[in-house]
Amino acid sequence: MIGTDVVVAAPALALAVVVGLAVHEWAHALLLRLAGIDHTITYLPDRTDGIIGLLTCCPWAVVEPRPTGREPAVHLRAAALAPVLLAVPVFAAGFGGAIPADSPIAMAVAIGWLACSVPSPQDFSVVFYAHRALETEIAADPNATALGSRAD
Repeated sequence: MIGTDVVVAAPALALAVVVGLAVHEWAHALLLRLAGIDHTITYLPDRTDGIIGLLTCCPWAVVEPRPTGREPAVHLRAAALAPVLLAVPVFAAGFGGAIPADSPIAMAVAIGWLACSVPSPQDFSVVFYAHRALETEIAADPNATALGSRAD
């Protein structure tokens, strides 16, 4: 019985990571949309043909904000840190006893989901240098006006 659980835990972990990566990017996009910052979501950028190319291409999804330079830096920082909120349901379920500690499948799903809640190095770069990116946007086009979100 234990052997079957471990065999099923590996695909469950992989599925949790795949779904978690998509939700990670959607969390960025949601906060950008709420802040009214224009953005694009690209799935499988730099994709090469074949299954191996699909699995090894990195990243699997990218959210690219297009700020005008007039937005507060805190909006970009909040959007960069938004995936941290993915950990809340896992911790709530864990502390509430909904995730059985003796189930390898449940643990694999929880670990995969929590791994996707960690901001990437690029996310931390936005957190620390958002003001510089906005200053660059203003310097590039000093006559730019905030038009609102065109992400619709």
